[in-house]
Amino acid sequence: MKVSKRTIVAATVLVVLAGAAGLGWKYYGDRHENSDQLVLLGNIDVRQVNLAFKVAGRIAAVMVEEGDAVKAGQVVASLEKEDFEDGVRLTRARVKGQEAALAELETGTRPEEIEQARALVTQRQAALRLAQATLKRQEVLAEREFASHQVHDEAQARVDESRAQLRAGQEALGLAETGPRQEDIEQARAQLNADRATLSLAERRLADATLMAPNDGVILTRVREPGAIVAVGETVYTLSLTSPVWVRTYVDEPDLGRIHAGMQAEVRTDSGGIYQGQIGFISPIAEFTPKTVETRELRTSLVYRLRVIVEDPDNGLRQGMPVTVVLRTNDER
Repeated sequence: MKVSKRTIVAATVLVVLAGAAGLGWKYYGDRHENSDQLVLLGNIDVRQVNLAFKVAGRIAAVMVEEGDAVKAGQVVASLEKEDFEDGVRLTRARVKGQEAALAELETGTRPEEIEQARALVTQRQAALRLAQATLKRQEVLAEREFASHQVHDEAQARVDESRAQLRAGQEALGLAETGPRQEDIEQARAQLNADRATLSLAERRLADATLMAPNDGVILTRVREPGAIVAVGETVYTLSLTSPVWVRTYVDEPDLGRIHAGMQAEVRTDSGGIYQGQIGFISPIAEFTPKTVETRELRTSLVYRLRVIVEDPDNGLRQGMPVTVVLRTNDER
């Protein structure tokens, strides 16, 4: 049986249309089936911390090596502490001395000191009376020319001297009875506060001579060795924190309305690991798709950066690891 060319063309068109319809149905079915999911590609982002001393000095010991896991508060290095300990002892001695000085001013003059000042005044009063009596006798003798004028002048000088000493003793007694001035007490108290602040600073410097891990993590690099002299803020270790761990990914502008902060997410690794998380941050600023991220749209389309915080991360998530983020867009807000 001979088949015409027109029949062959018609059959070919029907086959193509049927295949296109089948593909269209499959695409529609898959799209409809997965319309409640949003799949994003991203990379693991782990914070790193440069550990350094807050004070300068010579490193006495380093306790951990590269690759060691450390806990928050664990001592990882220390400086030689002799200079810091001497500073603390010196300042503590100053504080004790100033405390004693302030206590003396606040207590005031002791009764024994007041009695001593009164006795001195009584003694100088008696000395003045004796000098005055001697002067009178010298005046009588000088009038009768039984004594020289020089002796008379010396007696007058002793009277003036005794009178001046009595006045000084009376003023000292008055100060003793009145006690120290309030201004002196305030000045001593201010000096004590300054010495205490200096002591607190010296104690903090001593504590800062010990370097501790701020969080759980893994030592990536050890930069300095024992015996090295380091400046303030000079890196000794680089620490990779085990928490928090998040995924840096991007979402296309048309899908921005399908997500929100706090939305649950599933993070999948290429090795089969599955982790739970949630969206912790959505950038308010649009940007062009970075070269390290692949999306279904053209690279010139605008995207928004997301941060998906991973719950209960473990060693299966490493810095820069590529992962897949699955968002259930039908979850209720």
